[in-house]
Amino acid sequence: MRRADPTSTSSASSLPHPSIAERRMRAALLVLGAGHLALGLWQALSPGTFFRAFAAFGPRNDHYIRDVATLYLALGLVLLAAVRRPSWRPPVLLFAVLQYGFHLINHVVDVADAHPGWIGPADVAALAVVEALLIYLAGASRRPAR
Repeated sequence: MRRADPTSTSSASSLPHPSIAERRMRAALLVLGAGHLALGLWQALSPGTFFRAFAAFGPRNDHYIRDVATLYLALGLVLLAAVRRPSWRPPVLLFAVLQYGFHLINHVVDVADAHPGWIGPADVAALAVVEALLIYLAGASRRPAR
C-alpha cells in the first residue's frame, strides 16, 4: 500500500474527510446534544412553563424539575463532546438508551395521568422516537465509520 508523501502539497484529496456515515453521526449527536441542552435550560430557567407544556403529571415541583434539568444538561454536554470524540460515543449513547428506555416505561405507566389528556400519548410517542434513534446510533457507534 502506498503512503502519501507528508511533504506534498499538491492535492487536497489526500486530506482525511469524514465519511457520509461519520457526518451523519456527528450531525445527529450535535442535534441531540443541542436539544438536550435546550431542554435542560428550559427546565432550569422556567420550570413552570415546562410543567405546563409537558410535565403536568401530578402536582408541580420546581425543585424536582430543576433536578431533572441537571440530567439533561449533563447528557447534552457529553453528546456534544462525543461529536469530536468517537471513543465516547458507545458509552454515552448506551447511557442515553438506558435513560430514555426507563423514562419511556415511566411515561407508558402514567400515560393516562397527564393533563391535558393528549400530553400522555404525545410524550410516549416522542420518547419512543428518540429512543429508536438512540438505539440506532448506539449500534452504529460500535461499527467502524465507512
